[in-house]
Amino acid sequence: EEGEDGRGDVESGGGELGGLFRVSVADRTERTARGRLDDIDSTRYPPENLQDWDLDEMVESIKDCFVTGKWEAHKDAKTLLEQDDALYGDFEDLEAGTIIHGNSDDGEDGANDDDSEGEGKEKGQEEEEEGDLRGKRLEKKRKLKEMFDSQYDEGGETYFDDLKAEMDKQAQLNRGEFEDVSEEARVLYEGFRPGMYLRVEVSSMPCEFIANLDSRYPIILGGLGAGEGNVGFVQMRVKKHRWYKRILKTRDPLVFSLGWRRFQTVPMYYIEDHNGRHRLLKYTPHHMHCHAAIWGEWTHMGGGESAAGQEETVRGRGEKAGLNPALELGTGDMVVLEAEEGSFSACAYVRVQDMFSSALEVARFEGAALRTVSGVRGQIKKAIKSPEGAFRATFEDRLLMSGALADIVFVRTWCPVEVPKLYNPVTTLLKLTEERSSWTGMRTLGQLRKDLGVPLVHNQDSIYNPWRGSHGWFNPLVIPRELQKALPFKSKPKLTEAASRVPRDRVRPAVVREPMERKIAALLQSLGTIRNQKVRRQKEQALQKKGEYQRRRQKEDEAKMQRIKEVKKRVFRTIGQKERKQQKSSLSGPRR
Repeated sequence: EEGEDGRGDVESGGGELGGLFRVSVADRTERTARGRLDDIDSTRYPPENLQDWDLDEMVESIKDCFVTGKWEAHKDAKTLLEQDDALYGDFEDLEAGTIIHGNSDDGEDGANDDDSEGEGKEKGQEEEEEGDLRGKRLEKKRKLKEMFDSQYDEGGETYFDDLKAEMDKQAQLNRGEFEDVSEEARVLYEGFRPGMYLRVEVSSMPCEFIANLDSRYPIILGGLGAGEGNVGFVQMRVKKHRWYKRILKTRDPLVFSLGWRRFQTVPMYYIEDHNGRHRLLKYTPHHMHCHAAIWGEWTHMGGGESAAGQEETVRGRGEKAGLNPALELGTGDMVVLEAEEGSFSACAYVRVQDMFSSALEVARFEGAALRTVSGVRGQIKKAIKSPEGAFRATFEDRLLMSGALADIVFVRTWCPVEVPKLYNPVTTLLKLTEERSSWTGMRTLGQLRKDLGVPLVHNQDSIYNPWRGSHGWFNPLVIPRELQKALPFKSKPKLTEAASRVPRDRVRPAVVREPMERKIAALLQSLGTIRNQKVRRQKEQALQKKGEYQRRRQKEDEAKMQRIKEVKKRVFRTIGQKERKQQKSSLSGPRR
């Protein structure tokens, strides 16, 4: 008992333990506090400052955070469960064969009434209540379905459907409003409706249009956009039509049908290089697109166009590739023409003359690439004082300088080409009917030469003449011995001794045959000729038999293929009939 009392004293406030030891409460508290310094900090607040959850106010503050708390009317779990029961109601478990009844407020009330009043209800009253509950559930289901349909089932109606419905409604209102109004008054309010016959007055019409009017040619009234009546440079993509037998030539006049206009102009064909340069073409390519620059009326970008020659045959068709006003394009920067300047080298690696006429031109072409007839490439460096227009150039190899074989140096330059400003509107509708088909327009240069009998002038420098120069002497190639050792075997020169002349005593003399030997040789030759003719005849017969066999085999193969086709037709016809029967049976449903 004393020990127990001692422990009680120690636990209560400290004291002697068993009458022998004295426990220090202050030291134990200090050691406990010192040990807490090494513990893991699991909270930011000391235990002394925790809230007291025994108070009713603290419990009420967090009561709404749980499912059993006080929720809003449309979020309460009990209300949601009751709605589900009312929505789905009773259902039957097909596997177990039992009917499960749903809960409802009325059912619970009825159950409470049964508990309070006892089991005194009759069977008829229960069926009546179940019928009422079933009716309420069906009514609630119908209302929910109507709400769902109004929110989610648009019925395929979109903004355009609404707009169309609004327009139809407005049209009905207008029709009902103007039903008893005269046409003149209705036009004042509504304007001209689609389908009405109009009388249009056009000003500034030429008198030939009225005098030569032909009712067989329909007239379409239309308007031009802003800027489409201006005339300027037009760029387009053109391709020669595959039905036209000839290719198109630059500067040959064509009749373009562009939108509402028909006009004759002179196109310049070009192709765009990889560096953006528009290189002039003398003729259009055969099976690919190229570009064309014309002087004509502007049109919208991407518009279609077609062109025809004098014989009204389609010569080119494509689509518009660009539209630029004349002030921005100018006349000389659209298309460039390649030109080569030639000269003779005066001294290898040093001077080239007779290419330019002044030092200013040389300065303009500094750094340009050079090329010689023999294929040596070079570059223009600087102009020299004399003669005028000469310059220094470097080449990758030594040039030929020997008289008539001297290399000719070329430089490739580009000069601007002016697009002809020709715009001739085609006014065939103003002519008489018999004159419309005879209109020709501007003729090509070839047609003019043919009609006027002017021969083509040939440039004498372009005519190929036979070469009359002296043949140069080229020394044999000599490879040093040290270099021969380093070369692979296939590249080493094959050193062979020159064949010496055969002495006369070692030359075999001609054989002179005897008469009997000549007869034997003639007989052998005749026998060989007969044999060769026989072999040739056998080969011809074999080829003839082979041809007959191939023709017979071809006929048999054709007959076989015809039989196979007929069999396939019958098989596929049978399969198609079976599939149609199956489809009809599947659409009609199972038989009852």
